[in-house]
Amino acid sequence: MQNFINSNRRDPEKIEAPERLQNFDEIYRLFDNKLVRRQAERCVQCGDPFCTTIGCPLQNHIPQWLEAIADRDLERAFALSNESSPFPEILGRVCPQGHLCEGACTLNDGHGAITIGAIEASITDLGFEAGLQLPFPGIRHDKKVAIVGSGPAGISCAHFLLRAGIGVEMYERAERPGGLLTYGIPGFKLDKKVVDRRFKLLRKAGLNLHLQHAVGADIALADLIDKHDAVFVGIGATMGKKGVEGDDLQQVMLAMEYLTVKQHQLFGAAAAAKYGMKEKRVVVIGGGDTAMDCLRTAIRDGAESVTCLYRRDMANMPGSRKEYNNALEEGVEFCFNISPRKIYEKNDGSVCVEVERTQMGEPGDDGRQRVEILPDTTHCVPADVVILALGFDIEPLPGLLDAGVECSKWGEVLIDPASCRTSNPNIYAGGDCYRGADLVVTAAADGRRAAFTIMHKLLGEERIDA
Repeated sequence: MQNFINSNRRDPEKIEAPERLQNFDEIYRLFDNKLVRRQAERCVQCGDPFCTTIGCPLQNHIPQWLEAIADRDLERAFALSNESSPFPEILGRVCPQGHLCEGACTLNDGHGAITIGAIEASITDLGFEAGLQLPFPGIRHDKKVAIVGSGPAGISCAHFLLRAGIGVEMYERAERPGGLLTYGIPGFKLDKKVVDRRFKLLRKAGLNLHLQHAVGADIALADLIDKHDAVFVGIGATMGKKGVEGDDLQQVMLAMEYLTVKQHQLFGAAAAAKYGMKEKRVVVIGGGDTAMDCLRTAIRDGAESVTCLYRRDMANMPGSRKEYNNALEEGVEFCFNISPRKIYEKNDGSVCVEVERTQMGEPGDDGRQRVEILPDTTHCVPADVVILALGFDIEPLPGLLDAGVECSKWGEVLIDPASCRTSNPNIYAGGDCYRGADLVVTAAADGRRAAFTIMHKLLGEERIDA
């Protein structure tokens, strides 16, 4: 260990842009046994590992599995990585490590942080390839928990309940499980086979998965409460925000709408012509990672040009720098300090996004610099398609209020953060329905926390710190 003096940080090999634009495959090639060991050997093995204590919402055993893989003990590294995390091979791919574990790494200032995310994903991929198994005991208790939603929070809750031998019935309204992981994150960031593999493991462990079962439509929430010992609500925040005049035009669509339809197409389904981007001028409004996903998807979908409009400057853009750089490499044009006023249709069927230039002003109450409109800067950005990536609201779950679950005025489920228990003692919640649109890893942490609380209640065992 501590080989950072003789060995530099090395990121996974990235496929060149011209080649990767030909498909929706993952653009990074993860580490083999030799590279994963060499990168792990750079770890300082801090006495107080900030990567875990400060950087990771799951507080994963990062130094421990780095040491194990550096010692060529794949089995121990695999076990440690999967002990605290419900899906390390997914989080290693989609977490914004630069803001989390790698951002907190001691070596980040000067020597280059440990490539924690790539090592994390590589360990589990290599472990599965070597035939390693996860320690599920099978269903051994007569208790049963219903989980609403098969996204990150739901998967996490199910994983830890199944590890305790508790039966899980999961209800998902879509044709495939995974929620955001399946329909919201494009394949060039997360191969859907990786998600499918995780669900095969859970089903083998005893998960009973009910697809195309919308709670509130196909089955009442009250019925789930009556028939199960506990209910966990893990629905996401999938209802896209609007707010630009003209957002009801045929040429305008919401980000998640577009990403979901495109993923359905990749699974073999047909789609309306409006969702085809071939030879169209595409404008995406927004600056987060969902905007980056839309931009990069439209490029692969054959768009003539793809432009991102963001009302702040690059320094204030919420999207990760890695995704921004990938989009630049792939041919996306970014226009910063541009604020949309309205969208209107032109005689030829295209649209004009009427915008104004902005500048950054003094910080507001939230600490972020205010956006100031510059007068007399109105102009038109021509487009054939406009995609709105302006954030997400929570879609209400029918029956939740009738069950005595309190929600905020914005629709977020109110819970006790320490236990994930709602105002109904038999209902628990976590993820985006509680936090608003947030990270996959924070949803995973909520699901784990809820699972441990439910275990304690149903089995009477000493509560494990989640």
